[in-house]
Amino acid sequence: MTEQRPLDVALENRLMGKGIYLSEWAHEDETVTLEYETVAAPSSVTSHEVGTVVRTLLECADERDTWSPVTLEATSLTTDGEVRGTWRVEADWFRRLGDDLTEVEFSRRVLESVEDET
Repeated sequence: MTEQRPLDVALENRLMGKGIYLSEWAHEDETVTLEYETVAAPSSVTSHEVGTVVRTLLECADERDTWSPVTLEATSLTTDGEVRGTWRVEADWFRRLGDDLTEVEFSRRVLESVEDET
């Protein structure tokens, strides 16, 4: 049996291939705080990058025997380290996804949480 990489390492490796570079990951209690850099030209957070991070996190989590949904607080940075914006996913949204929360409603909630710095 092979060892699984920690979730943050697996996420970092997969996001790199998509032009998103995980620069910080902190897991405290039931919250994960992450910062990532993107080479995207827009000066604000895009729905594409949010979707990429969330989908990739869910893919990595699905490969684990145990994953407890957590609140995700994300900060998007430029390659110069300037904040482009923030967004979040509540742990409850992860828990309810595919149950009584549709993918469309889940996505709407996440995208409504985006706060641009511009």
